[in-house]
Amino acid sequence: MTEPRQLDPYASPKTFYGAGLRRLREAAGLTQSRLGERAFCSGTYVGQFETAVRRPQPDTSKLFDEILDTGEHLQRLCRLTRENKYPDYFADAAELEQLATTISEYAPMVLPGLLQTEGYTRDLPRAAQLFAPPEDVDDIVVTRMDRRRLLERSTVPELWAVIHEAALRIPVGGPAVMCEQCRHLLEIGRNHHRVVVQVLPFEAEASAFLSSTVIQMSFSDAPPVACTESAYTGQLIEEPRLVAQ
Repeated sequence: MTEPRQLDPYASPKTFYGAGLRRLREAAGLTQSRLGERAFCSGTYVGQFETAVRRPQPDTSKLFDEILDTGEHLQRLCRLTRENKYPDYFADAAELEQLATTISEYAPMVLPGLLQTEGYTRDLPRAAQLFAPPEDVDDIVVTRMDRRRLLERSTVPELWAVIHEAALRIPVGGPAVMCEQCRHLLEIGRNHHRVVVQVLPFEAEASAFLSSTVIQMSFSDAPPVACTESAYTGQLIEEPRLVAQ
């Protein structure tokens, strides 16, 4: 069970949701573990919502509303919490990156976001969104560079990236940008004590994920998860059998 901590319910939509969930659970006379059993999850998982560690999930919020007989109250609060600077399909994965102890990523066509240079990141939305205003591109770059700060920590997470040769052959941003990007990959792969970078060559032929990036994350106090991502879409996978596969 996650120990309660002092949170300002009005600090953010997540803390407001967490405070509301805790109040409703206690009013129903349920412990975190008991609510978790009825919602097919662990008490620790419930506690992470209550302490605003994890972003509320629509399906789980629906179960909480049914168990606690609260109509659609928690589902409405959940929708408020899911307004995010990341695309909705990737927001959960971006949040979980902050909690992960290990991150293993396979990148078939686009280099991993945590290893991209600013120039590489800036050219991707220019190619994909031809009519996007400059300020939208700037927002994407700032958000991506913020994610990279994970690697500035002194301990976790450890990152293992397998990059398909195709991702290195596509000249995103032109020769100068790709030269800088490849130098960055070499430097971080050789010198960062928590990062392993490997390349899957064309000679390896077919791989399990030909068109989708896949990220697997493990945690010190929760089961591992996986996330797949392709153009404009993605999926967070938490079912243990699928994650293991």
